[in-house]
Amino acid sequence: MSQTFKTLDDAELQGKRALVRVDFNVPMADGQVSDDTRLRAALPTIEKLRKGGAKVILLAHFDRPKGKRVPAMSLKPVVEPLSKLLSAPVAFADDCIGEDAARAVAAMKDGDVLLLENVRYHAGEEANDPEFATALAANGDLFVNDAFSAAHRAHASTEGLARLLPAYAGEQMRRELEALDAALGNPKRPVMGIVGGAKVSTKLDLLNNLVGKLDFLAIGGGMANTFQYAQGYDVGGSLCEKDMADTAREILKKAEAAGCRIILPVDVVVAEDLKPGVATDTLSLSKDTPLGDTRKIFDAGPQTVAEILDAMRQSKTLIWNGPLGVFEVQPFDKATVQAAQEAARLVTSGQLVAVAGGG
Repeated sequence: MSQTFKTLDDAELQGKRALVRVDFNVPMADGQVSDDTRLRAALPTIEKLRKGGAKVILLAHFDRPKGKRVPAMSLKPVVEPLSKLLSAPVAFADDCIGEDAARAVAAMKDGDVLLLENVRYHAGEEANDPEFATALAANGDLFVNDAFSAAHRAHASTEGLARLLPAYAGEQMRRELEALDAALGNPKRPVMGIVGGAKVSTKLDLLNNLVGKLDFLAIGGGMANTFQYAQGYDVGGSLCEKDMADTAREILKKAEAAGCRIILPVDVVVAEDLKPGVATDTLSLSKDTPLGDTRKIFDAGPQTVAEILDAMRQSKTLIWNGPLGVFEVQPFDKATVQAAQEAARLVTSGQLVAVAGGG
C-alpha cells in the first residue's frame, strides 16, 4: 500500500516518553481479566518501543465511568496479566494526569512500562477537552495510537493527543490499516460482503457504499427482514423497519445495476421467544406461507448458509460487519458460527483475505 501514515520505524525512540493509546477494555470476571486477547494485541508495539529505548506510558479506557472515579472500572487488574505477558514489571499510576502520573513518569528508566489509570475517569476524555489533552501530553514526547477499535472516536487520548505531539501508528494499528487497504483499497476480486445486525437505518451509508464495490453481498440479521418485507414476504412478528421498505428496494436496484449479487435468506429459523434452547422451526421463505403474528425470525437457515458459503468460496476478499442472526443466544448462533468457521478455513488456506469489524 502507499503508506500515508507514520509508523514507529519513522520515530527516534531512545530516551523518549512514548504515550501509547491502547485498547485494554478487556472482559473481566470477578475482578480478573477473563480474556487477554487485547493485551496480547498491544505486545508488539510495547516490545518495539522498549527495544528502541523508550519509556512506555500506556493510556486506556475501561467501561463507561462517565467522567467519575468508579473503583470497579479501574485498570489496575490489568497490571499483573500484562506484566506476565511481557515478562517484565509494569508500574501503575492512580491517575492519568496530575501529580500521580507525573511522579510515576519521572521515576521511569528507558525501557520501563507504566500503565496510567482509566482516562474516562475524567469527563474531558470523551469531550475531547483541549485542557485535558494538554494535561495528558505533558507526560509524553511522542504519541503512538495503537487502539484501532477506539480510533473512530475523537477523544482527548486519540484525536486530541495527535494534534499536540508527534504522532505515529503502533504495530496493531499498522496491521489493521494494511488489512483494510487489502480489503477496500485495492482488493483481489471477487469481493464479498456480509452485513448483518438489527437495522437497515443504522447501516444505510455502509450498504449504499458497498453495493457499488462488491461482487456478492449477503444481508443477514434483523435488516434482512426489512429487505424481505420490501419484496412482499411475510416476516411475522420479527424485527423489521417497515418504513425503510422503499430504501431497501432502492438498494436492491442499485446493486443490480452495479452487478452486485445480493444474497438474502431463502430459509429462516423461527421461534416464539428469544430464549436459550427454545423450540424452533426452520422454514423456507415463501410469499404464500405467512409466519403468523407470534413467530419471529432469529437466524438464517441451512440453505441460506450454503448459499453464503458457496459465494465465499468463489471470492478472494471478504468484508464482514454484523451477525447473520441473534448469535448471542443459542441456538440462533449457528449461521454466524458456520460462516465464520468457513471464512477462517479459507483464510488459513490462503484462499481468502478477510476483514471483520463492528461493535
